[in-house]
Amino acid sequence: MNNTIDTMKNHRSIRQYLDKEVPNDLIDEIVKSAQAMPNSINGQQTSVIVVRDKKKREKLAELVGNQEYVAKAPVFLVFVMDFYRTYLAGEKTGLKQVIHEDIEGILAGSVDVGIALGASVVAAESLGLGTVPIGGIRKNPEEVIEILGLPKYTFPMVGLVVGYPADESHKKPRVPFESFRHNESYDIKAVEDSINVYDEQMNKYLKEIGRAEKEINWSTFTSTIYQSVYYPKVKGAINKQGLKTK
Repeated sequence: MNNTIDTMKNHRSIRQYLDKEVPNDLIDEIVKSAQAMPNSINGQQTSVIVVRDKKKREKLAELVGNQEYVAKAPVFLVFVMDFYRTYLAGEKTGLKQVIHEDIEGILAGSVDVGIALGASVVAAESLGLGTVPIGGIRKNPEEVIEILGLPKYTFPMVGLVVGYPADESHKKPRVPFESFRHNESYDIKAVEDSINVYDEQMNKYLKEIGRAEKEINWSTFTSTIYQSVYYPKVKGAINKQGLKTK
C-alpha cells in the first residue's frame, strides 16, 4: 500500500534491545509526532516524559512489575494525562476547571494519551526502532508519580520502551478482521463466532514460539487476568492527584 501502512501492519512488540544509544534528535521526532496528533478541544492534555537515567529506569522497571527491558533499553517514555496545564489556563482566566472532577475528563485524557502513544509507536518503528508499551506504569502509581515529580491533575497512563531491536520478535495474530470491522452496526454474531477461531490461532502461535506450556489461548489468558482488577492502586492514586471518576 505505502510505507506508513506497511510499518503499522508489521508492528510487533520488542523486548530484547541492543546496547546502543538512541540519538536525541530521533526521540524528539517521535515525541513531536505524538504532539502533532489530534486531541480533545485542543486542550493538549498529554505530556511525555523522556527517561534516560539508568538508575531511574531500573527503579521504574521494578515498579512496573519487574519488566527488565524498561531498564535495558536506552529510553523509556512515560505518557502522562495532563490537566495541570489546562488548570493553569483556568487560573489565568479566572474560570475554574472542573472537567478533571468527572469521568468525562478521564475519558478525554485517556483517548488523547492513546492517540499519542500510537503515533509514537509508528514514528519509532518508521525510524528502525523497536517499542513495547508498558501498562504496568499504573501498577505502583504513587511511587511513579513521586519519581517523575508529577503535579496535581496529572497521572502516568502508559510507558513506552524505545531502542534498537536485538532481534525481530514474532508477529502476534489478531482477532479475525470480520469481528474487528463492523459495518453500520455492531455484529454480535461475528464476534461470538470469532472467539474459537482466534483461540485456535493463538494456540498455534504459542506452540510456534514455545510458550504453549505457559499460556493456552486468548480466552484463557484474558479471562484469567480480567477476573480481577489487576492494578488496584489506580483509583486511590488518581483521586489523590485530584482526578475524579464520579
